Amino acid sequence: MFSAITVHPRVHRKHPEISDDDAIHAWRNAIAIINRTYNPPDYYAAAGMDTKGRVLELVGVELEDGALMIFHAMKLSEKMSKELGL
Repeated sequence: MFSAITVHPRVHRKHPEISDDDAIHAWRNAIAIINRTYNPPDYYAAAGMDTKGRVLELVGVELEDGALMIFHAMKLSEKMSKELGL
């Protein structure tokens, strides 16, 4: 779907327990993904399991080069769970 996936450093500042590998693994193994916008740039929300078995919520933006940058990652909240229909 995306040419590459990166994680913005703000994720680590807010949630130091979540590594780049955790966030990328959760995105690649997402159980739900929705497009939050329909005009470029596209913003996506997702939920998936990380390398430690935690279910994370993720928000990312598609960049001009077709890559995804995840700028939000944390333990799945009830609010995001409802938004994703889980």
